[in-house]
Amino acid sequence: MSWLHSILNQSPETALFLSLAVGYWIGKFQFGKFQLGGVAGSLLVAVALSQVGITIDNGVKSVLFALFIYAVGFESGPQFFGSLGRQSIREIIMATVLAISGLLTVVVLARIFGLDKGLAAGIAAGALTQSAIIGTASAAIGKLGLVADEAQRLQANVAIGYAVTYIFGSFGAIIVCVNILPWLTGRSIRDDALKAESEMLAGAHAYGPGEQPATPDIVGRIFRVEQAAGKTIAQLEESAGAPISIERVKRAGALIGAEPALALVPGDILLVVGRRAGVVQAAHQFGPELQSSDGMDLVVVTRDVAIASPDLVHRTVGEIRATAAKAMRHGIYVTALKRAGKPLPITDATVIQTGDIVTLYGTPADVQRAANRIGAVLFPSEKTDFVFHGIGLVVGLLIGLIVIRIGSIPLTLGSGGGALLSGLLFGWYRGRNQTIGNMPIAASTILRDLGLAGFVAVVGLQSGLQAVTTIASSGLSIFLIGVVVTLLPLILTMLVGRYILRYDNTAIFAGALSGSRSANPAFGEVLDKAGNAIPTAPFAITYALANVFLTLLGPLVVAFA
Repeated sequence: MSWLHSILNQSPETALFLSLAVGYWIGKFQFGKFQLGGVAGSLLVAVALSQVGITIDNGVKSVLFALFIYAVGFESGPQFFGSLGRQSIREIIMATVLAISGLLTVVVLARIFGLDKGLAAGIAAGALTQSAIIGTASAAIGKLGLVADEAQRLQANVAIGYAVTYIFGSFGAIIVCVNILPWLTGRSIRDDALKAESEMLAGAHAYGPGEQPATPDIVGRIFRVEQAAGKTIAQLEESAGAPISIERVKRAGALIGAEPALALVPGDILLVVGRRAGVVQAAHQFGPELQSSDGMDLVVVTRDVAIASPDLVHRTVGEIRATAAKAMRHGIYVTALKRAGKPLPITDATVIQTGDIVTLYGTPADVQRAANRIGAVLFPSEKTDFVFHGIGLVVGLLIGLIVIRIGSIPLTLGSGGGALLSGLLFGWYRGRNQTIGNMPIAASTILRDLGLAGFVAVVGLQSGLQAVTTIASSGLSIFLIGVVVTLLPLILTMLVGRYILRYDNTAIFAGALSGSRSANPAFGEVLDKAGNAIPTAPFAITYALANVFLTLLGPLVVAFA
């Protein structure tokens, strides 16, 4: 194995990407309803590779995790701040229950098995995957007034307990959140994520890439004038039951201007565009429908426009419809309205706010004319705004450096919590100011997937050898105690969420449960199963709380174990 040791130490990045490739391959295998998943697979492969002895820089882990958690926060920022309020009480209770049950489990097991304070704190840090406990516990041990050698021994035991239990701490959380929880609820994460997304979209269907409705709401049809002879274009458009516009007129083989006052004659060819209901209802007024006609093709566009005009803001849709000039509305069709990424119902009572996004459909000239009155056109782009997101990551990492002390207990969000908070804030700001901060979905996805799986793989490469060595020399007792500390608080919290807090959506429930244990690998698998960002808002709330609650366990375990 010396040749493998030599290769992987000369090129530790090879070990990282090998762990990802083989781990995701293993993660595809399904055993009944159980599937390991790419993140857990990468962790196991990394632990196996670590046995040859690999040194990989700790900064790689920090960078990968920051990218993952910032992307998660950015995607969910608009929904997160909208979800805060009385509806967040369940998430607060979830995080509290897990922290208390975790503390009690560690303390009881430490007393039963005679663990010293260092091992007990290390098991808490590893089994609950909260690395900050190492720091708070070590600081608390240093203040016990012990002789130097004894204090150093206990502090070394913190690291040993952490190394032995951290691997299953990550893996066990994945099992509970991704496999056991759906079994308990009787519904899959994916099905409930789609259900929640449908409710969030206010009944509108969310089409995926390459999907479109078989019966679109806006259609274009060609007619030859017979019954409509003698009527003007304006009369025909006004008589339709829903908005339509006559975009082109061909007379005697030549296109003529489709002016509102133009009177039609028999044999004219019309291109009618509009709402399906209006076109179908008005069809009998025109004459026979034609499949095609030379020169009647028309290019139409769909554009998102950020609303900024003072004439539109703080007014209802009904007021805007009633007062907007006909010339401005002609040929323009509103197909969607969004606020902070969430669809709004287009009803007369809907009030427009600054930053709302309206989707317009029509000819390029018509859409541009309307956009000039509304605000800024948002053109789709595959480019990421690295200035915006670079600043976002810097802000997050700086927030993570802030330490607030309550007595001798240091509290900090760390780089992960800081990046998550910054991602939420910058995502919320992007939701209200769509002209800056672009990040295509594909770019966000690669940051999430590579960041999380890479972070977990680095943890396995760094800790796997020490964990296996310690288990071999000290027996399985520490490892098995860690298994109980990992599973019991999660299962208790899951039961509280199911039967007391009454979570009825598996995707939202899984997000809240993984966040209450700050279980990032489990959350990554939950996101993968969900296929959308539905679990992110409850995760963000419980994760922020867990970072504080679980960090406080360090000195508490030292005090009571």
